[in-house]
Amino acid sequence: MTRLRIAFGLLLALSTAGCGFHLRNALELPTDLGPVAVTAQDPYSPLASSLARALERAGAVPAATTDQATRLEVLSEKWVDIPIAIDVQGRAQEYSMRYAVVFRLRKADDTVIVPQQAVELSRDYIAPPSDSIGSGSERELLANEMRREMSASILRRVDAALRGASGASGSRP
Repeated sequence: MTRLRIAFGLLLALSTAGCGFHLRNALELPTDLGPVAVTAQDPYSPLASSLARALERAGAVPAATTDQATRLEVLSEKWVDIPIAIDVQGRAQEYSMRYAVVFRLRKADDTVIVPQQAVELSRDYIAPPSDSIGSGSERELLANEMRREMSASILRRVDAALRGASGASGSRP
């Protein structure tokens, strides 16, 4: 029985390696990037805070001011709830929540590192009209999860742009 488990484990490991699966590398910022500031239209934006914390974990030096810093600019954040299913009385029961963010990354001298681009996420959730207390908390949990996913998605795009730029110039460690 144990031989069968070991054989199954080896088969699983070999099939995973053979399919091209590999873990993502952590975000690595180039040393010449300098201090980084995250800016947003809303000074209390949870997304901007999440991005700033993630950049610090990746080794970025937080900037005290934005005038002499590389800026990750969150240009807009937009939330939309679209009803996608209604009951017999015409009340919405299921929604599609959409979250769109437009951002760009610029150096202190206004050189564009990552051009302006949009990222959009959407999730469906059920909110029966009779359960008004539970649906709000479910929506808030879903919104928090979408913010985390948005932060990760933006950082993946920044990482890809930085890797592409450094691959061409050869300045990455």
